[in-house]
Order: sequence, then C-alpha cells, then structure tokens
Amino acid sequence: MKTFKGRTAVITGAGSGFGLEASRIAAREGMNVVMADVQQDALDKAAAEIEALGAKVLPFRLDISKAAEVEALGAATFAKFGAPHFVFNNAGVGTNGLCWEATVHDWDWVMGVNVMGVVHGIRVFAPMMVEAAKKDPGYEGHITNTASMAGLLNPPNGVVYNASKAAVIAISETLYHDLNLVTDQIGASVLCPYFVPTGIIASQRNRPGELKDDRALTKSQLIGNAMIEKAVTSGKVSAAQVAQFVFDAIGERRFYVYSHPKALGNVQTRLEDIVMIRNPTDPFAQRPEVGAKLRAELRA
Repeated sequence: MKTFKGRTAVITGAGSGFGLEASRIAAREGMNVVMADVQQDALDKAAAEIEALGAKVLPFRLDISKAAEVEALGAATFAKFGAPHFVFNNAGVGTNGLCWEATVHDWDWVMGVNVMGVVHGIRVFAPMMVEAAKKDPGYEGHITNTASMAGLLNPPNGVVYNASKAAVIAISETLYHDLNLVTDQIGASVLCPYFVPTGIIASQRNRPGELKDDRALTKSQLIGNAMIEKAVTSGKVSAAQVAQFVFDAIGERRFYVYSHPKALGNVQTRLEDIVMIRNPTDPFAQRPEVGAKLRAELRA
C-alpha cells in the first residue's frame, strides 16, 4: 500500500495495546479508523483520543468470537466508509498451564477469540476488499493478523495459546496465497510478537461469565501466569514500536512481522528438529537454570 491518507482501517482490540497504537498511527496518517473492542469503557476512551487526533472514527463494541457481531461490524463499516483498505485482526487473549489441565471453557474462550476472531474478520472483510479491487484498479488493501512467537515455538505450559496462535499463522499463510491467486492489489501479513508490554496479561478481565471455571488455578497455571507477567512487563520493545512495524510491513508488502528478530534462532532450531526428524529441542537449553527450577516446582 503506497498511501494511507483518506483510506479506512478496521482494527480489533483497539482499546489497548497494539490495536490502540495502530489506531494512533492510522489517525496520524489521515485514515478513517473503525475501532472495535469488547471492553466498552476502554473503547470509549480510545475512540475519543483518536477522534481528537482529527480522524473520522467508528467505535464498535463487539465480541469477535461471535460471527453475527463481526458481520454487523462489517455492515456498519461498509455503510459509513465503504470497503476498508487495512484490516488488523488483532484482538487476543491467553491462558497458561499444562496440556491436560486446560478446561473445555479455556479452549472455547481462547480459540473463539484468537482463531475464530481472525476467521470472522477475514470472512467478513476479505470479500469486500476483493470486490473493491475488481471495481477499482487503484484500490489497495492489506490484512494483518496478530499471531505470536508462541505459535512458531510451542513452548511448554501454554498449550491453548500456542495452538491458537499456530492456527493464526497457518490461516495467514493460506490467506496470503489465496489472495495472490485472485488479485495483486491486496496483501497480507502475520504479526508474531514476543514479550511486549500489553494488556494481554490481564485478558481474563474480559472473559465471558459463561466461559469461566469455578475452580482454583492449578500450580502450573499460577507459575505460568507469574512467568509470563514477568516476561511481558519487562519487555523492552513497546507496543507503539510493534504497531509501527506493522505499518512498515504494509508499505513494504512484507508478510512476516516480528518484534524480536533475534528470537528467530529458536524458530530455526525447531524447524531443524522437524526436518532432521529429531525430538524437540529442550526449550530451556540456553537457560537451563530456568528449566531446572520449573521442573522442580512442578514435580514437588
């Protein structure tokens, strides 16, 4: 995409984190901004800020795991601004714990938001964008889906989140190929952040009541939550920087977007495990003291 001015961005999870920072960039670039989020108070505050930057804003409260609500978002977007040019399927949540301790509600909640939210965003907006490209040779579009390095590395004690983000990577790569089959005017990217300070560590605040479990957290879940919170809050790369990486990738028509490229060495090791048909490498090989501590705590 060569220019953003006068075009329209649809951003989910726009009330905080990457979504809010992307909304700020979109506004500064002169875009119309459709801001979607499940948390009404955060959405109201964020939308007021983006409007104050001079952007035309359509705030929309929704649960992106619900097909009908994303379809309503699509209809409202098209009615106000026409087909969007940039769709950022970004909203996400997470849980931790050993594979067998994840409940059905854990799976339903995380897969619903992280995977089906992306699916619904593509299903609703991609047809609008493809149709706009057919009608206008000057139309340019881009879809970015937020995955995670977790989807490339599959670290222990986080199966539900890992699986959801691995699915987003697979969906995004397929989307890239499918778009290339039908048009040269629409690009795609997948964002794979590592540990970046955002509100995802507090995502339980927006978990629907019907998907909550009335039970105490297990030892592995408590340990996982503490480790992730420490890693995320101590991250040196900001959400604002990551949002800029996303916009840079759009301009460069680049598919893979990373917050921490140095972590790709671990991805390479995993791919070599697969190709060389060897067992998965110990994820704590470079920091054995961390692995030893975690094993000791879980085996106690």
